[in-house]
Amino acid sequence: RACEDLIARGAVAVNGETVVRSPVWVLPAVDRVTIDGRPVRLKADRLVYVMLYKPRNTVTTLEDPDGRRTVGELVDHPSGERLYPVGRLDYDTMGLVLMTNDGDLANRLTHPRYEVHKTYRAVVKGRLEDEMLEKLRDGFYLTDRRSGRTDGASRTAGALIEVVRREPTRTLIDITLREGRNRQVRRMLAKVGCPVKKLVRIQMGPLTLKGVPMGAWRELSAGEVGALKKAAGLVKGSTGRSKRADE
Repeated sequence: RACEDLIARGAVAVNGETVVRSPVWVLPAVDRVTIDGRPVRLKADRLVYVMLYKPRNTVTTLEDPDGRRTVGELVDHPSGERLYPVGRLDYDTMGLVLMTNDGDLANRLTHPRYEVHKTYRAVVKGRLEDEMLEKLRDGFYLTDRRSGRTDGASRTAGALIEVVRREPTRTLIDITLREGRNRQVRRMLAKVGCPVKKLVRIQMGPLTLKGVPMGAWRELSAGEVGALKKAAGLVKGSTGRSKRADE
């Protein structure tokens, strides 16, 4: 929509000619595209894939008008490529954030059609009993928000939940989702009376959070990138669904 708005106000030009309607087809290696006279790089010089261990009190954006710390400030890649976070984590949620300039992969990983699962380790207040777990696995009706406004309600997809440890005053669980609603894990657990005390995303599809201290980042290996592309359906013969999400 933002691109359409730019075109509508005459800000976009291709080879010096202002675009007045869309779509317009361009060849990245040949055509020159500008926005308000500034050239747009159509193809990255190098595709970069980075895994960041996002700390608490950090926004999953490149810029923040309120001056809060962003994930973009934590990743200074030597290539100079502008890397974008894939999806979002709440301000107070920690864990795995994938950052890349590969738009095709990013779109696949965030599109619900491909059901690339995400796993969170949650420490919740209280003892999470078996009947509560069944409710979480079955799903809840949660309100939907679009453009900052409530827009009806719909049922969440079933979640895979494993109890790591039960204690008298708290429970440690791993919860795997195939969708990504706003603050979904926190809202679901609040529904059963066990509010989240700590939340860490530990896995995205086949990619696990390992070998990275909190606040640090590392590049993905070629094998990790290949596994992500397979999970997202970008590898010929793959289903587009991660193995664990289908179990």
